[in-house]
Amino acid sequence: MQESISTVRELDEKVADHREPDHELDPLFVNRWSPRAMTGEPLEKEEFLPLFEAARWAPSAFNNQHWRFIYATREDEEWETFVDLLVEGNRTWATDAAVLAVIVSKTTLDHNDEPAPTHSFDTGAAWQNLALEGARRGLAVHGMAGFDYERAAEELDVPEEFAVEAMVAVGERAPPETLSDDLREREQPSDRKPLAEILHRGGFEG
Repeated sequence: MQESISTVRELDEKVADHREPDHELDPLFVNRWSPRAMTGEPLEKEEFLPLFEAARWAPSAFNNQHWRFIYATREDEEWETFVDLLVEGNRTWATDAAVLAVIVSKTTLDHNDEPAPTHSFDTGAAWQNLALEGARRGLAVHGMAGFDYERAAEELDVPEEFAVEAMVAVGERAPPETLSDDLREREQPSDRKPLAEILHRGGFEG
């Protein structure tokens, strides 16, 4: 079963070996990473629906709430449809997830049907909420671009005014030893670029 839910007060020991923030912030942001090792055990709705609830409260332009999540659990008959969308490299480990979801975003505004320039930006905020809530609950949450976008739109009956953005695997954490040798070597938190490299004051070269 998943770890007990608690307010994160310090960096996870494994995370601290690979990451060191430049400024003080809630450790939850640094503790979140993208494990691949999952047990293959199912999750109860009460264990995974709160992740989508967290996504629900993300900000968006005009409060349009562009995001939609199409999901299947491993008990659903549609499970294999979701698995088959994945490229082989993701399929090798994501089949052990408890939930697979496709994230799509509405490309138009509800109030006037005009293009919504920030639909992907806002949907990214919803995804971040989902990922952070998953990390808080001790679950493995891994976003993916390695899948067939066109087939996802077709086979999941995504309306034309929605864009397919990404897939997500959610499951119970498993030891890295359950992965293949090449994936096992990558099963650790990745570092980030220095703040000075991504922050520009007054202009891009500032």
